[in-house]
Amino acid sequence: MSASKRALLGFVAAVIAVLIFHQGTSALLNASGVPTVAPYGMNPVPPLGVPMLINRCFWGGLYGLALGLALPWLPRAPLWLLGLGFGLLSVLVGWFVVAPLKGLPVGGGFIPVRMLTTIVINSVWGMGIGLVLSLLMGKDAERANEHQRGTA
Repeated sequence: MSASKRALLGFVAAVIAVLIFHQGTSALLNASGVPTVAPYGMNPVPPLGVPMLINRCFWGGLYGLALGLALPWLPRAPLWLLGLGFGLLSVLVGWFVVAPLKGLPVGGGFIPVRMLTTIVINSVWGMGIGLVLSLLMGKDAERANEHQRGTA
């Protein structure tokens, strides 16, 4: 499968995973009394004023795009497990890169409940990326993370 097709499918899988797994997990946690950012929120996000849900879909899609491109170089493993790794990577990037850039506390302020909530939501989202990606790729999913260096 070509790199551009893997990237596109990764982006689409991650957007779908945001809508179902990320926001669904957030909704379930909210319903059970665990405070999270309101799921499916449409409040504007600075600096461009894009609705939160669209913002999450876009940035989540970029992680999926990266996963799709990285597949040939990742170890052979089920896509849900590779997605879990990317979900956890997104937590670290959010805590230690994005938060400081936005002037927010590093690591969610190291508040245990907030940290655990972030890990749970992004882990489920990451596994969702892998599950959706494997459905979108079909039979090509088994060959997706075989090394393709030197092939056209």
